[in-house]
Amino acid sequence: MKFARTKNVIQQFGRSLLLPIAVMAPIGMIMGITGALGQEYMIEKLPFLDHVIIQTIINSLRDISSVVFNNIPLLFAMGVAYGMSKNEKGIAVFASVLGYLTLLIVMNVYLTATGTLEADPEKLSQMGQGVILGIQTLRIDAFGGIIAGLIAAKVADRFYKLELPLAFAFFGGKKSVPIITFLFMIPVGLIIPFIWGFFTQFLLSISFIFMNPNYGVGVYWFAHRALIPFGLHHVLASVVRFSEAGGVYMIDGQNYIGILNATNKILFDLGPDHESWSRLMPDLTKYLASGQMLITLFRIPAIGLAMYHTAYASNKTIAKGTIITVVLTAFLGNVTEPLEFTFLFIAPFLFIIYAVLSGVMAIPLNYLDVSIGYIRGTIFDFGIFGLLYENTNWYQLVLLGIVNFIVFYAVFRFAIVKFNLKTPGREAAIRNVNLLKEKKYPEIASIVVEGLGGKQNIKHVDNCVTRLRIDLKDDEKVDLERLKDAGSSGSFMAQKNHIHVVFGPHVEFVRNAVDDEIKNG
Repeated sequence: MKFARTKNVIQQFGRSLLLPIAVMAPIGMIMGITGALGQEYMIEKLPFLDHVIIQTIINSLRDISSVVFNNIPLLFAMGVAYGMSKNEKGIAVFASVLGYLTLLIVMNVYLTATGTLEADPEKLSQMGQGVILGIQTLRIDAFGGIIAGLIAAKVADRFYKLELPLAFAFFGGKKSVPIITFLFMIPVGLIIPFIWGFFTQFLLSISFIFMNPNYGVGVYWFAHRALIPFGLHHVLASVVRFSEAGGVYMIDGQNYIGILNATNKILFDLGPDHESWSRLMPDLTKYLASGQMLITLFRIPAIGLAMYHTAYASNKTIAKGTIITVVLTAFLGNVTEPLEFTFLFIAPFLFIIYAVLSGVMAIPLNYLDVSIGYIRGTIFDFGIFGLLYENTNWYQLVLLGIVNFIVFYAVFRFAIVKFNLKTPGREAAIRNVNLLKEKKYPEIASIVVEGLGGKQNIKHVDNCVTRLRIDLKDDEKVDLERLKDAGSSGSFMAQKNHIHVVFGPHVEFVRNAVDDEIKNG
């Protein structure tokens, strides 16, 4: 039971990281376009760009969008506070911002008091310091935001109903949350600088596993895929992207911590002509978009095609709609779980093979010079960061992708036929495939609530990127067959009285409809 609770907390933490990452992805595309169009090589190719008004617009958009990446820790503070708090999420987010600001200034006070505040601006990076929101402090990047978000969420859940003596009653209840968060952040800000050196060394000591030049990228992508059923892959990605575990990179005399921070500097500020592009980008991007594009643009379509070709002839028309939807969801939106879950639930061993193959088939990226940013792996990212930028060697990714496509198609087609797996189009009947397609969310919600034993059996409804996550009073009242009628990709009891129901990228709309059904039904 204790292990299950711990796993749930870790999963919830992983989901809380999605909000800031979701913001970074589309704005990163804007930065990618403006960064590419502002480069000298692009202006030489497209002379019309060399106009003061056009360049002013491009540079302005780049500067505006850069505010997101200059304040990543603050975004993480708010995202984690929102995702981890169970009550009064708004006040938790407010408290997280105050907590993060407090953390910055307390660390500044510690550095000043101990005489370790660096006076030379050129040496700030070497000392692990920087100016953040106008405060010279220790640069702990996303970690600081995460700490502030976690504390704010915990304080909000614990003290939002705090009652104080009459003389201090004004400061009770929700008002107490930011005040208590402020007080808690003071000792935290004094402790972190003391232990940060030891923490950094620990992260560096384990980084060799994922950062090994020969097999590290393979281990990373195997683990990334294998952790998807548990919702932990976001945690893994965040550690590599934003901490010392992903490496520390020297660029123009300044250290950049984590893969994504270094990539941002090279991709958006320096461009393909800078020496760091050829020196670092192939090694950085294989953990980002280059590796993800192998999945979304080649492997997922290959698996979908194998499923379609092995579907029974009478079911192909229905199966085609389902398969195309989940494939396009990955191809256009970088959401791969819907298709992965279609075989995870019916053949777990095949999912293991999928994870292993994903790792093995990513290893050739070590020997290629693919330099395609950014976080996501959609066809739009390929067009922006692969085709608009120079020196990306995008064709190498395409060649490797074709090999991946052939291997995954052959393996999945063989396994589906050999073991008679009930992938889409191979069941006796596919239920209500048009409910999601036609966006009949109220009807879906009604079926879901009924399948869960009625609204009186539902304690709490939450969702991640693809799944409803529902706490129940009695899981014996659940009708899994009825849930299939809602058009879900699958359902399973993650633990006693806690069920996951998979709806893919529509899940947030389904969750809203379920909330309405419970409230008004």
